[in-house]
Amino acid sequence: MDWLHTVAGFGVGLMVGLTGVGGGALMTPVLVLLFGVAPATAVGTDLWFAAMTKLVGAGVHGHGGTVDWQVFRRLCLGSLPASIATLGVMKLGGVGQSGDLIVIAVGVVLLFTALAMLFKSRMHRLAYGLRTQSPAHFKRMQAPLTVVAGMVLGVLVTLTSIGAGALGAVMLIYLYPLRMTPVRLVGTDIVHAVPLTLLAGSGHLVMGNVDGGLLGWLLMGSVPGILVGSLLSARVPERTLRVGIAAMLALVGMKMVAS
Repeated sequence: MDWLHTVAGFGVGLMVGLTGVGGGALMTPVLVLLFGVAPATAVGTDLWFAAMTKLVGAGVHGHGGTVDWQVFRRLCLGSLPASIATLGVMKLGGVGQSGDLIVIAVGVVLLFTALAMLFKSRMHRLAYGLRTQSPAHFKRMQAPLTVVAGMVLGVLVTLTSIGAGALGAVMLIYLYPLRMTPVRLVGTDIVHAVPLTLLAGSGHLVMGNVDGGLLGWLLMGSVPGILVGSLLSARVPERTLRVGIAAMLALVGMKMVAS
């Protein structure tokens, strides 16, 4: 079965390379539904999977100057304390081993991720209108709302390993419709995900929710998958693929909520 984990890692890496969709939205459901991995272990292992794969991308974007460090700091100001608080609640309340609660939470976040993927462009147009019509008010609210967005991501990523990709990108597009060019959006989103997933993953490691062997097999497949996906991304109808993945995530999300 180990080689199947590598195949799954390759498939998820391929989709991430093609569409930029966060690996957690794909990997956690695959581990739980297809391989029968305990939900808590799937989340903890996927957090380290995300951290290690995004470290490379973060280095590239940081060196290339495609990260908005002010936005990064605002996100971390909300996400890292929220992650610590969530880990504390999970540990004290026994949520860290509560499979049913984690499955439902993953399902709900998958549904929101699917909606975020489908309405990403519409949200950008809405925010662009608000930014140009009331620029002073909009800019006053950017900093506090970015901290709040970080808090939301901190909770979601720590509990489900999902949210730092598609949901985080939509939040940034809405809050910074003029400032966030596509490359800066990707760079800032990826760099923010690294400390958040490392912190949340460390908490899950302490709780015993990380399978090191499984993580190794997944990484063996994901690294070449991301490379292949990135090379093919210019030749694939990205919008069509996004709609298809969004529909798949919605169906999986509904199945996990109903299970």
